[in-house]
Amino acid sequence: MKKVEVYILAGFLGSGKTTLLKNLLTEEKEQGRKVAVVMNELGETSIDSNAVSEDIPLKELLNGCVCCTIQGQLEVHLQGLLIDHELDSIYIETTGVAHPIEVLDACLSPLFADKLEVQSIVTIVDANRWKDRKTMSIRLQKLLQEQVHHADVVLVNKVDQLSESEQASLVFDIQSVNSKAKCLLTRYSAVKREDLMINGQKQMPTTHEKTHVHQDLKVKTFVHQFQTPLNIDVFENWLRAMPDTIYRIKGYLRFTHSDNTFLFQYSYGMPLYMKELMKYPMTLVFIGEDLNKQWMKSEMEKIEVASQLEDI
Repeated sequence: MKKVEVYILAGFLGSGKTTLLKNLLTEEKEQGRKVAVVMNELGETSIDSNAVSEDIPLKELLNGCVCCTIQGQLEVHLQGLLIDHELDSIYIETTGVAHPIEVLDACLSPLFADKLEVQSIVTIVDANRWKDRKTMSIRLQKLLQEQVHHADVVLVNKVDQLSESEQASLVFDIQSVNSKAKCLLTRYSAVKREDLMINGQKQMPTTHEKTHVHQDLKVKTFVHQFQTPLNIDVFENWLRAMPDTIYRIKGYLRFTHSDNTFLFQYSYGMPLYMKELMKYPMTLVFIGEDLNKQWMKSEMEKIEVASQLEDI
């Protein structure tokens, strides 16, 4: 009996996991293969799931990290996918603060150990984030290192933002953390599925540091739904002044200067707006360290009020 290939996509917030997933799903579709996706979000609202087309089976794990609070749900979802669909591969996109080994552990459940074959743990590294990781808290530096240490394949993404000497230095750094991993330099997470395959059966490492999101890293989420379109200048002024402990923002926004809805992504100081054809609810998901939810709620309300005043 042919086993279903499993690819675990790990990497810190904003490194390019969803872009990688979209690239791989496009390739799988072109090859006529049957695939499914399990997507984990820390918050109560899923944003990235819109990257998965409706003809692909999708299971979502919301409001928790797959490596701790909802690990059992992952096993249930995997079992369900195997029962309901005839699959060639399953892609598991973890949260940006998940430990990949905890995910691997769920995939090796006795319930379906004879049905799944974990091809690889793929860790995507944001080149600039890694280069400047010393500016992060010790806890998050340790997480980045653990994500690289336990990878079979490391994609060093966004390398076009670095000089050749910086790229060489970064690869040396990565290989000093994990000398056995395949290391690939990428732009826009552009790789083929065969690049992510490893030879032989994936084995569980003997030891790893447990890094649970809320207990150890103090990473929290905040979800806010705006009622009215925002003034883009007011919004961007807030972005420039916001705490550097907010690592990732994603969601949908509308602005007073346009009738369009925009997919908004923010990571590592870089905002990105992409025009959407559909009108999604104006919901933003914030991910950061020690987020004060009352303060966040107050700040978002101030943005809405200031936007209305600005456009009177």
